[in-house]
Amino acid sequence: MLEQYLGDYITVAVFLAAGGILVGVGLIVAGLIRPNNPSKVKSEIYECGIEPIGDGWSQTHIRYYIFALLFLIFDVEAVFIFPWALKVETFANAGMGGYILIEMFVFIGILLLGLVYAIRKGVLKWE
Repeated sequence: MLEQYLGDYITVAVFLAAGGILVGVGLIVAGLIRPNNPSKVKSEIYECGIEPIGDGWSQTHIRYYIFALLFLIFDVEAVFIFPWALKVETFANAGMGGYILIEMFVFIGILLLGLVYAIRKGVLKWE
């Protein structure tokens, strides 16, 4: 049984090594065959054919990052809930249904507390 268990890891390691080798070979070949003709025009900012005016740097408002962070939190929540929903019947048949259900309610409750906190702090108000 231990040999089969370690054999699974060896298979994963071989695939990871093969993938790394393929990526490395691709980068090396691309570096050898690509043209290298730098010029001032090629390093200019391109925006739909319009000549760039001013500096290319602009500051982004912090609220975009907060919205992205909140989206990421609830997206990760969905990643945890979907497998749970697929296996909840199996857990119920094994006699652990109540325990697993309570654990999921605790998980969702903690995330809802975070959402309530964000709403009370005014993070979701767009001005």
